[in-house]
Amino acid sequence: MKILITGSEGFIGSHLVERLAKQKHDLKCLVLYNSFNSHGWLDNLSNDVKKKIEIVTGDIRDEGIVRNIVKNNDCIINLAALIGIPYSYKAAQSYVDTNISGTLKLLQAAKDFKVKKFIHTSTSEVYGTPEYVPIDEQHPIIGQSPYAASKIAADQIAISFYCSFGLPVSIIRPFNTFGPRQSARAIIPTIILQILKGKKNIRLGNLDTRRDFTYIDDTTLGFELMIKNKVQGEIVNLGTGYDFSVRELVKIISSLMGVKINVTSEKKRMRPKKSEVLILKSNNLKARKLLKWKPEFIKKKGFIKALKQTIDWYSKNENIKNFKEDIYNI
Repeated sequence: MKILITGSEGFIGSHLVERLAKQKHDLKCLVLYNSFNSHGWLDNLSNDVKKKIEIVTGDIRDEGIVRNIVKNNDCIINLAALIGIPYSYKAAQSYVDTNISGTLKLLQAAKDFKVKKFIHTSTSEVYGTPEYVPIDEQHPIIGQSPYAASKIAADQIAISFYCSFGLPVSIIRPFNTFGPRQSARAIIPTIILQILKGKKNIRLGNLDTRRDFTYIDDTTLGFELMIKNKVQGEIVNLGTGYDFSVRELVKIISSLMGVKINVTSEKKRMRPKKSEVLILKSNNLKARKLLKWKPEFIKKKGFIKALKQTIDWYSKNENIKNFKEDIYNI
């Protein structure tokens, strides 16, 4: 199958490229153009993987580029997005341009070129602080940040193309994916990196929020299964169904790393009160039923196993040097 992956150079994208490169797919990987000639995390993949993929540079906000890269592909996997919640408070227009308008351009091109499958990536943030847990796909959605609002709009546009034009759209909604290569703006790398750099007093935000942390291997498995299954017009949660508070997370990670630490909650790391999502916990029955998805890293035992693998990766010198733990990454 000829597959175009946008956002391929990012955290989830690069892991998905690795997984799919092992299979018999013809992969075209869109990387956001930059003058440094950097292909993000794709530059760190093995030569065996690099030989199996075609890397193209561009921007999903540019209609000409989008139409050129979409044609002659069977499947589009859209992972391109601005994702940092704190930055969305400062640059909401950028989120509209990329997450909404960029997605629309991809959908229009996919419709015109009769793409056989379009997999759009959502986020659990669209649910906001839930009315009930675990959260299923029927739960109301609310944009408690400009980022979440932009993703809600992108999701709705994607579904509208299924309803209006019969474009074979499906939506994957990951819950707090983590693992090697994740940005230091995320909570797990933030804790690990500060500890690795010898910090005894680490700086975090709200310690009482709870999240459904899903390991990257389980998330990319969900994408693989979505490619293989004839699922259309559906939104599917990918989460473990278990949740941990940031406070619990600190204790687990510090124990695994064999250090005693203190935690300071910094004001600048706090979301505005009405924008904070207090808990995200997935109901994954739909994924299990439709995709036959069976996450491996579940419950506390599985979570600890995944954390160990993540800590081991960040602990390697060639990896830790790529991150700046001494600043607040937004």
